[in-house]
Amino acid sequence: MNAREVNFDGLVGPTHHYAGLSFGNQASTKHRLQLSNPKLAAKQGLLKMKALADAGFMQAVIPPQERPNIALLRQLGFSGSDEKIIQTVAAQAPWLLSSVSSASSMWVANAATVCPSADALDGKVHLTVANLNNKFHRASEAPTTEALLRAIFADPSRFAIHSALPQVALFGDEGAANHNRLGGEYGKPGIQLFVYGREESGVARPERYPARQTLEASQAVARLNQVNPQQLIFARQNPAVIDQGVFHNDVIAVSNRQVLFCHEEAFVDQPTLMATLRQRIPGFMPLQVPSSEVSVDEAVATYLFNSQLLSKDDGSMLLVLPQESQRNPRVWRYLTRLLAEDNPISELKVFDLRESMANGGGPACLRLRVVLTQEERQKVNPAVMMNDELFNSLNRWVDRYYRDQLVQTDLADPQLLREGREALDNLTQILHLGSVYPFQR
Repeated sequence: MNAREVNFDGLVGPTHHYAGLSFGNQASTKHRLQLSNPKLAAKQGLLKMKALADAGFMQAVIPPQERPNIALLRQLGFSGSDEKIIQTVAAQAPWLLSSVSSASSMWVANAATVCPSADALDGKVHLTVANLNNKFHRASEAPTTEALLRAIFADPSRFAIHSALPQVALFGDEGAANHNRLGGEYGKPGIQLFVYGREESGVARPERYPARQTLEASQAVARLNQVNPQQLIFARQNPAVIDQGVFHNDVIAVSNRQVLFCHEEAFVDQPTLMATLRQRIPGFMPLQVPSSEVSVDEAVATYLFNSQLLSKDDGSMLLVLPQESQRNPRVWRYLTRLLAEDNPISELKVFDLRESMANGGGPACLRLRVVLTQEERQKVNPAVMMNDELFNSLNRWVDRYYRDQLVQTDLADPQLLREGREALDNLTQILHLGSVYPFQR
């Protein structure tokens, strides 16, 4: 079937700024109100995409949302022209203007949960849009995310796009950031590991930070995605590590094929989970990092596990890391030793993603993994696939429309709204998406 994994990276939006909106995400809170550089953020993301594409990994791009979200402000009772609304909100509730201007859709690991055709009962690729209802600034993303996914995966004979779950706490869904797929060949049936932080029955929950993903949401997504029940495992995230800043599972674990790279404190009753995975997955190889070598706090600060684990043509694996992991002596010492041991990881690749990292998102946050057969890849909108031409076009686009510095007070500038809309209108033409944004309709 010649199935391969394609990484769809989120393109950073022109309103990228540090508002500290994500309680439970320590980096987001730490850098609140600092100066951001949207142009640099976008270019750092593009460089990662291009470098991986050049190395032979299949790479695509997902565009940002329209921001500020004027329609949401109108829903909250603000009226007048778009420019007047921005000025009114900036004067009366600047935090609200930050929320509706958030560029957090760049972290498309939260966009949806994906089921490859090999795992689906109907043989289609399924994508269920995440509702992200734990955070106001993210909960409004779902409609545009759905429109974008439908424009990229447009063939209904191959792809099924599902709307987000109901916007209530019971069905809090954070997308692929709490989902792992393990197995052998990409085109063969695999085991889908859904990770949740809380459930309605009220088992022990974190005390400091919210558990965003629910068991009920994970179960509903699995049903929508038509995952074969024989290929499902649900596991609970350790509430103690959530309280240490592990707001999503992809901050403490990453998987690829038969390998699960995680911290030893990632899951509740982890030994039992590992035994189950060994039983269900031929050749399963857990790489569990002990607390004695890397603490949870160090893992959160460096985003060691918010990395990409990618299969190379020779069967070995590449671990893509943020620069922060290299700069921590203990973490880098562990990684150097891991590289020398008998496991599939044969190469480390470090990227400067500090603009994203300062807002709490590393390499894994920036990408949505989609396993596609050759026939399915041919049905994907070809204009979103990364190559030399697209890389150059997007860099010129960023140079034209993005500012090189932005603080919260700049969001009140009506020109930023106009710049953003013109930029997105141009981007939809570059990527052949049609009219996917509210202002275009």
